[in-house]
This record gives sequence, structure tokens and C-alpha cells, in this order.
Amino acid sequence: MRRRRFLFESTRAAAAFGILRSLGACRPQATGAPAGAAASSSANARFVALRDRYFVRHLELNPVTSTYLGGDGYSPQLRDVNGRLRDFSPAALTAERDFYRSVRDELASIPAGSLPPQLAVDHAVLGAQLKFLLHQIEELRYPERAVDTYVAEPFRGVDWQLQQMTDAGGGGLLGSEGEWALVVARLAAVPAYLATARANLAAGKRAGNVPDWRMVERDGIAGSRANAEYFRDTLPRTARGFLGARPFADATLSGLMAAAAGAADAYTAFATFLGQTFDVEEKADRFAIGEREYELRVHEFLRDPRSAQQLYDYGTAQVALYTGKIFAVAESVARDAKLDLRFGSDAERLAAVRRVMEHLSQDSPRSDEELFRWYRETGVRAVAYGRERELLDVPSDYRLDVLETPPVLRSTIDAAYYGAPPFKKSGVGRFYLTPTGNDPGALRQNNRASVADTAIHEGFPGHDWHFKYMTEHADAISNIRWLTPGAVEDSSSMWEDSMAQEGWALYAEELMAEPAPGRPYGFYSAPEYLYELQGQLLRAVRIVVDVGIHTGRMTFDEAVDYFTAHVSFYPGACARAAGDADARAICENARKAIYRYSKWPTQAITYNLGKSAIVDLREAYRARRGAAYSAKEFHQSLMRMGTIPAGYFRETFLRGGE
Repeated sequence: MRRRRFLFESTRAAAAFGILRSLGACRPQATGAPAGAAASSSANARFVALRDRYFVRHLELNPVTSTYLGGDGYSPQLRDVNGRLRDFSPAALTAERDFYRSVRDELASIPAGSLPPQLAVDHAVLGAQLKFLLHQIEELRYPERAVDTYVAEPFRGVDWQLQQMTDAGGGGLLGSEGEWALVVARLAAVPAYLATARANLAAGKRAGNVPDWRMVERDGIAGSRANAEYFRDTLPRTARGFLGARPFADATLSGLMAAAAGAADAYTAFATFLGQTFDVEEKADRFAIGEREYELRVHEFLRDPRSAQQLYDYGTAQVALYTGKIFAVAESVARDAKLDLRFGSDAERLAAVRRVMEHLSQDSPRSDEELFRWYRETGVRAVAYGRERELLDVPSDYRLDVLETPPVLRSTIDAAYYGAPPFKKSGVGRFYLTPTGNDPGALRQNNRASVADTAIHEGFPGHDWHFKYMTEHADAISNIRWLTPGAVEDSSSMWEDSMAQEGWALYAEELMAEPAPGRPYGFYSAPEYLYELQGQLLRAVRIVVDVGIHTGRMTFDEAVDYFTAHVSFYPGACARAAGDADARAICENARKAIYRYSKWPTQAITYNLGKSAIVDLREAYRARRGAAYSAKEFHQSLMRMGTIPAGYFRETFLRGGE
């Protein structure tokens, strides 16, 4: 892909955005420069130095986040971080808190109004990240209940290390001796890491700061046992293949197996500790964070000004909107397929939608080979459509490939995108699709009409294009706009990056559905559009149930019933589960979804809210630009803002478009 530099108007410093960091801001003022200009330059330099010091230190304190971002490619100071895990001990958390307080106090001494517009955006982002991190440590005391963090971080850290390893050739060999040494060091750190976790959780129980029983049972006990199996069996077997017969392989494998066995033993003991410490038979719900906490996260971190009630009402309206669209398209598909279905009453429409989707499922791939071919062909079509409609500036050498999910990840994902670490230029993003093993039932879940929406969300112009474009233009995106404070993906996360990343992917789905001459559903056929609408409906339902369960508007079981009725079009599925296999499967799927939302408050709303913020920004930008508006220019300028919610930069972005 060719690289294009984003140039700012007037004298805005390149350092305001970049991995070049403080070079521009630290340039000395020319002799005779006005006093105000000198003061501004001094403020710029102070802020950039503070921002960059915070960024590097935060990655030092959060080694798995550093691995995710490729921090060792950003600074030599982070070279050995991949061999560590976060220190959650009380002394370390106190030191971490003191560091964040010092950065917060210095930030307060630099007025945002004294900075150029893009640095002022970074000022707001840094302030929000500090507020979140201090809130987690000081007020929520979250390490006292972060069960899923303690289970997920070590696995993810090792998993991301394997994905980022140097290709050593030889038909699948991966990693240098030094890279493998860091994996072994991280594995060796697991027992002490879990000893600290046990102490923190015990302190939390004594203080009444207790995790929900579902998290203890599923992420904690079941997750720890799965980790033990992975570290004891799967990882050594995988490592053996990646190491091959190279000179350092035997010694490295021996060390890895010993460290992995220690990690496995530690997780087996951790599962036992959780079962003895917490009573999972005591079914009190402890997941709700409350209206005040929910609105704090929405307003301060996601930068959406609406109250919980306004979001709940908005989500309900979105559910009605997309349900109505689904009924209309399903009726059209039924008519074209000559299906004798009724769409009169609500009950008839719900049954008809289920019947239409059953009909479409008959056109399913006969093998994994055919499934992958359908995804690749859809990707080719999508890229051609994006070029034809001039939605994006797509280089001639851009290709969307779909790869088999590595064996180590197949138990956890069906289809997903793993972006390359942005600070390692050698990394490559991957659109993974998990093969079914040619299982007929699993293949039927991937019918031809359902492929397009997933291919667009995960591929083009969704995650694959988004990450590749941002990485190619990384010199236009400041470091903290890549950051995922708290954790990359668990209940400790801030989720500001999800507003941008998942918001863009959902926006991409809808963008490709906008009508074009001779194409009422844009890129999609009518059956494909039905599945695109189902994806939009799912994200609308998430707003209702996420706000509902976390602010007391819904119980867990009420959210499950809402989900089965509005996503699966099967009201009362859980009540019928005992005697109906389909209802049982639908109910269980809904319970898994609501559990995920219960442990990750506000993550579920980021898809729709992020998409809606992009649409709102686009229409405001179009109104300001008038005849000069270009969809391509808007999309590419937006992506160069990085992985932060549009609420941080909306006004700056619009002023830049004048």
C-alpha cells in the first residue's frame, strides 16, 4: 500500500499526531517570534513530553497491552516488557496510582486552549484515560474483583506473542531465540501473578467487593481449567512445531515446558481457590454497576452526552426501526422465493422471518473449501464495489485474504479480525475464519446469504481496511490514540477504542447497504441485506439490554427473554427450552450474550453508538462542505483520527473541513 502523509493547515505541528512525537513541538522558536508564539511552543513541548512519558510508562506498567500494540517496536525502553505480566500487588498499585496522579496534576497546569487543535484533542484523551485509571484503582478498587482479568491476561499475552513472532521460514517455523525466551519468562511469571490475584480477591471478599457468581463460575473456574489445559498440553505442542529442529529448539522447548507446567499448576490451584472462596450456588446478582457509574463511563470515556434513560429510549427506537426493515425485506425475499408466508400480525411476521432464514440456510457450503471460497469471492466483490462507488481510495494492490484460524484460537472464535500491532512495521493483520471440519450442521450456519455481512464487518471496508489504513498512516495518529487503558478486552477495559473500531465496522456494513442506481440494497442482494439488518438489529438490542441490566431497568432473565424475542424472533424461547431443541439452543445463545454484556458494561453499546456518531459527523461534515463534499476524503480523514470516539474530535474535525 502506498503511504500518504496527512498535512495540516497552517503551522500545526506534525508531532501533534505522531510517532515522530516531540520533534516538531521541540523545535526552537525563531528569533523575534512573538511572545505568545513562544509561550505556545513551550506549552506544546511540555504537553508532548508529558503525553509520551505517560504512554511509555503506561505500557511498562501494562505489559500485555504493550504486547498487543507492539510496544517493543515503539521504544527500546519496552524491549523486554513481553517477558512480564502486570504487577497487581498493593505496593505496585500505589506506585502506579502516584504516577497517574503526577501526570494528571501536570496536565492540569497545561491549558488545553493553549495547544493546537489536534494536541488539544490529545489533551482531552489523556485526561479521560487518567480519570479512568485512577477511578479503577482508587474508587472501584477493581483489582479486588477482576477475576476475568487474572484469567485472560496471561493467555492473551502469550497468544499475541506467538502471533507476532518473526517468520523463520522452513514451512511454518516462527520466532527467534530471543522472542521465545520472552515467552518462557512470561510463563514463569504466572505463579507469582496468581498469588497476588488470590490475595487481592481475598481482600475484596473481606471488604464486600465481590464479583458476580457467573464470572467466578465461567471466567474464573472454567477459564482457569481451560488455561491449565492450554499451558500444559496445547502450548508445548504448538511451540514444538514452531521451533522445529533449530539449534536452540531443544533447550528452549525444555524451558518452555517447565514454565508452562508451572503456569498450568498455578491455574489448577487458582480454580480450586475460587471454588473454595466464593459460593457459586449463592445466586445473588452483582454485575450491575448502577446508573451513576454507567453515565460516568458514557459521558467521560465514550463521550456521549445522553443519560441512561435517553440511551434506553434510543435503543428501543432503534430496535423498532431495524425490526420493521427486516419484516419488509423478509417479505420481499419470501415473495421472490415463492414461499407461502403471512406477514399480517406480529406473530405471523416473527414466524415468517424465521422461516425465510431457514429457507436461506438451505444454500449452504458443501465443504470448508467452498466456504472459504465464498468469503474470498465476496471480498473481491466488496473491494470492487468500494472502488466503483469511490467510497475509499483503495490502492490497486490491496487484497482481502481470508485465513484459517490458527489451531490455538479455534475454540474461542468463529470469525474475527486481529490487527497487526501498529508499532511493529513487520506485522500483518489477519482476517481469520474457523474451519468447521466439514461438519454439515456448522456449515449450514454459514449459508451463502450470511457471508457478505461478516466479510464486510471483519474485512473490507471494515476491520481489515480500517487497521491497514491506520497503520499505513501511523505517522498521522498520536500514540495515546492507539491505547486501550485498563486492559485490551476484559471487564477492566475502558472501551474507548471499541467506539472507533467496532463503530467503524458497523458503519461499514451500513455504508455498503446505501442504495445506488439499480441497486436498492447497495452492495447486497436482498437475502444478504436481510442478514446485514439482523446485524444492525443485534447491536440495537445490545443498547437496551446493556443499559437495562446495569441500571436496574431489567433483570438478567428479562434481558435474556428480550434478546430471544428481538434478535432470534422467538419470544418465550427459554420457557419452551425443556421440550424444544431449537428453543433450547436460542435460549443458551442469549444467555451467553447477556453474560458477556453483564461483565463488560458499556462495551455492547459501542457498536451502534460508534456507528451513529460517525453518521452524525458525516452529515454535519457534508453540510459544511456542500458541493465540495467527498465520501472518500471524509472516510480517510476520519480514519486518521485513530481509535478514539468521535466525541473527542468532532468540533475540531468539522472546523478542519471548512
